[in-house]
Amino acid sequence: MRMYDLIQKKKNGGVLSKEEISYIVQGYTSGKIPDYQVSALLMAICFQGMNEEETLALTLAMRDSGDTLDLSQIPAIKVDKHSTGGVGDKTSLVLTPIVASLGVPVAKMSGRGLGHTGGTIDKLECFPGFTTALEEERFIHNVKTIGIAIAGQTANLAPADKKLYALRDVTATVAQPSLIASSIMSKKLASGSDAIVLDVKTGNGAFMQNFEDAKGLAEQMVRIGKGAHKTTYAAITDMSQPLGHAVGNTIEVIEAIQALQGNGPSDLMEVVETLGYLMLLAANKVTNQQDATQMIREVINSGAALKRFAEFVEAQGGDASAVYDTNLLPLAPYKLPVYQSKGYVQQIHALEIGNTCMQLGGGRLTKESSIDLSVGIYLCKKVGDAVNPDEPVAYVYANEEEKGRNAVSLVADAYTIAPEKPSEKSAVYACITE
Repeated sequence: MRMYDLIQKKKNGGVLSKEEISYIVQGYTSGKIPDYQVSALLMAICFQGMNEEETLALTLAMRDSGDTLDLSQIPAIKVDKHSTGGVGDKTSLVLTPIVASLGVPVAKMSGRGLGHTGGTIDKLECFPGFTTALEEERFIHNVKTIGIAIAGQTANLAPADKKLYALRDVTATVAQPSLIASSIMSKKLASGSDAIVLDVKTGNGAFMQNFEDAKGLAEQMVRIGKGAHKTTYAAITDMSQPLGHAVGNTIEVIEAIQALQGNGPSDLMEVVETLGYLMLLAANKVTNQQDATQMIREVINSGAALKRFAEFVEAQGGDASAVYDTNLLPLAPYKLPVYQSKGYVQQIHALEIGNTCMQLGGGRLTKESSIDLSVGIYLCKKVGDAVNPDEPVAYVYANEEEKGRNAVSLVADAYTIAPEKPSEKSAVYACITE
């Protein structure tokens, strides 16, 4: 088998076999196949595409390129959740203690954020002492005892994906549906859960900016999951404006805690309740969304979900007292108001809000960049809300006054105000269970 011939085959529209794809992944991971040949293959894939069998074969080969987590010691159906990313997306912080309180174990591997805000791991590190560097034994123990563990992705989990993604990033071959789907699903499958629930974002703040592209990606990942014999469901959710009111790290953690206290923003809770339903469905806990919603609201109202979140923070070394007193969490000292003209909020450009948060220090340009957990943006007004010139539409939290004032201008520009109130729309567009 020669790499030259496989490049030629795909360039001419041929279908690569499972054995050929395995040869490519193993050879590239081990260093036997050079970057320039894999770059040529990736470009051929971008032009010719991959069919379902090729995409599944690529996913499984990347999954098997390194370690896979064995969660068989944990009783019950383990359900993992993945989001394709967005602005203000603190859903995992709210969702995991809810479903854990309802008897669904969550064993989650997460990465750090790259872009406008931190990832789930960065946000959790707002709690002093919190660590995601868990040994496998402790990781499994935490899931067994409190139903949740969130750990940093190990260096040898799907290493082929890391290497391929780095190459795709510099060869303009990232935005190919099969390559995106196999990249996400190889890591999820290696993480060892029995079922996977996907939150695929669409809108100007998402990777997939139109609904049809997001739907196609969601359907492809569901097919991969089922091809790997994992129950896999997906929701397609809105990212045409930031999710909830808070964008940042500490500020998102505070909003997540408020949601667990029963005071969550309506759009965030719609997404949480939908994904919660899919996780409970995957774990055979419910058969319909109405029952799931009732169960979710009960564990919030009883305080069980908040208590479970505090137990989770403590189990991973964090100061759980901050769950009950959010004043203990680090928040930047400069709080600057943002004003707009009279009317109704027609649009909030999510990506512009996210990029502004990154300029404040709340996100990373590279994986090596440091992150300021204390900065952020709080959106007082969301799409459809009435605006008066004398009341703030948002607040900027900054550690440097000049940076804060620059951010105020950018946040104001991200708002579109119109005389007429726009029609309401759901934060969840569709669910894919088949």
